[in-house]
Amino acid sequence: MTKVSDSDINASATEGWAPIREVARLTGVNPVTLRAWERRYGLIVPRRTAKGHRLYDDSHVQRILNIVGWLNRGVAVGQVKRLLDTRQPPSGAEPNQWSGMHDEMLRAISMLAERQLDESFNRALAVYPPRTLCKHLLLPLLMSLELRWNKRFGAELERALFHSWLRTKLGTRLYHSNRQHSGAPLLAVGLCDQRFEPGLWLCAWLVSNAGCPVEIIEWPVPLAELPLALEQIAPRGLLLYASQTLDSNRLQRQLPRLADKKKIMPVMLAGPAASIHQAELRNLPGLMLADDPLTALDALQASPLFDGPEGYME
Repeated sequence: MTKVSDSDINASATEGWAPIREVARLTGVNPVTLRAWERRYGLIVPRRTAKGHRLYDDSHVQRILNIVGWLNRGVAVGQVKRLLDTRQPPSGAEPNQWSGMHDEMLRAISMLAERQLDESFNRALAVYPPRTLCKHLLLPLLMSLELRWNKRFGAELERALFHSWLRTKLGTRLYHSNRQHSGAPLLAVGLCDQRFEPGLWLCAWLVSNAGCPVEIIEWPVPLAELPLALEQIAPRGLLLYASQTLDSNRLQRQLPRLADKKKIMPVMLAGPAASIHQAELRNLPGLMLADDPLTALDALQASPLFDGPEGYME
């Protein structure tokens, strides 16, 4: 492994080498996960300084993006090295790791075992990026839980434990991530009278991990009052999330007042309400629609309004 002196780090950066935090920003894979991929799976071998600081070049960044691509296709992290190094297809005989994680977390919830639930998720979080976890673990788990909780005795107890855990978990991640980013935030607002809206928090977590600070207004507020928030907070974008049917007439009256600000920021309605109200809202100028957190992230990343030093979303 090549080593360079720490005094050469700045010079190396100008020569195409980047420290781990910059690579995390470029790829959306946090430093803890990058280190785990290196130590546990040998997926990446960065250059090291004399003091052990990791440095990555463009080939490392591309390899990380290739790893993320395979993970997003559902390939287990333990199978990815063989795919990258030999181009051999993943073995169909290996167990579905997502099914195992899903069942483990579901059992913990059914036992009201918050610590076990947290440990299960932490193991997954150590080796998988948030987008991959959201797609293959959290969203399927939420669907399973809604089916499980339908007219089931004890459902509200399980729901309370899981939602409390998820808010704390994502809120903590969001808090620390926000302090690593600068510039105006994305303002995420819940529109439904829900005690907890998982989709809103998943959107915020994904966007924050992609390099954009996020502020959440969780309690529903009148759409007519949101211009006050836009004036005071001056966000780079506005994400409205709703999982239920909304007042269609009110939406059509109030959303144009927010979407008129499209010249300086995007406005998005995300969640199931985006599908429910698609017919009446799809032609509203300046408004984006996304029916789930992953679609919302993709649409925001594709927006040119998130480019630049205060709007990095890659």
